[in-house]
Amino acid sequence: MQKAIYTTVELDALLSHVQALKGAGARFVQMHAERNVDDGTYRLVYTFINVRAAQEQIAQDGSYAIENLVVDGIDQYQEIPSISSYYPAVFPFENEAHDLFGLAITDMQIDFKGFFYQVSTADPMSVITPEVKAAREKAMKVRAAAEAKVRKAAAEKAAAAAAAAGEGAGDAAGAAVAQPTAAAGSDAQHDEAAAKAALKAAEMEAKLAAMDPEKAAKVRAALAAKAARDKQKKEA
Repeated sequence: MQKAIYTTVELDALLSHVQALKGAGARFVQMHAERNVDDGTYRLVYTFINVRAAQEQIAQDGSYAIENLVVDGIDQYQEIPSISSYYPAVFPFENEAHDLFGLAITDMQIDFKGFFYQVSTADPMSVITPEVKAAREKAMKVRAAAEAKVRKAAAEKAAAAAAAAGEGAGDAAGAAVAQPTAAAGSDAQHDEAAAKAALKAAEMEAKLAAMDPEKAAKVRAALAAKAARDKQKKEA
C-alpha cells in the first residue's frame, strides 16, 4: 500500500530539506508546478521516495510512503533555487516549470553556460523565436572563445614564469607576459559584453513582435530615445 506525505516548507528552507532527504537516501521522483487561480501565485511540489525506509516498510506490512515537499505562495518573479546540485534528474521538471509558467529557476548545475532553454513569453506552450535562439547560441560560442583565450594567456604566463631561472628572472618573465594576459582578459570581456548586448536586443525584439503594433511602436520609440540619451552621456 502506498501513502503520500506532504510537508509544506518555506522557499528559503527548500534546499536544506532537500539536502536532508538526499542524506537519508531518498530518491527523486518528480516535481511539478501549478498556478493558484484565486491569487495568481504558484505552488511547487517535489516528490521523493525514501528507498531505505520504503524497503523496511514493505518488508513489514507491504506499504511505503511517498514524501512530498510543498512550496506555496510563490510570486512569478521570485527566484527559486534549483535542486539540481542534489538531484540532476530534476532538470526537465524545473525547465518545464519555466516553459509553462515563466518561473525563474536559478543556479542550475547543468552547464548550458547560463543560457538554458527559455521561452519568449510566460504563456503556456509558447516557443523561443529563431532570432533569440541564434543570438543565444552565438553568445555561448563567444563566451567559450573568450574563456579559452584567457585560459591560454594564463597558461603562457605560468609557463614563462616557471621557465625563468631565479627569483629576479621569474619576476621579469611575469611582468613580460602580464600585459598580453591583461589584454586577452580585456578582449574577452569586450566580446562577452557584445554578445550579451546582441542577446538582449534579440530578446527585446521577440517581445516587441508579440505586442500590439501600436504599443510596440511606443516601446521602440522610448528605447530609441533612451539609447540616444545614453550615447550623449558617453560622448560628453
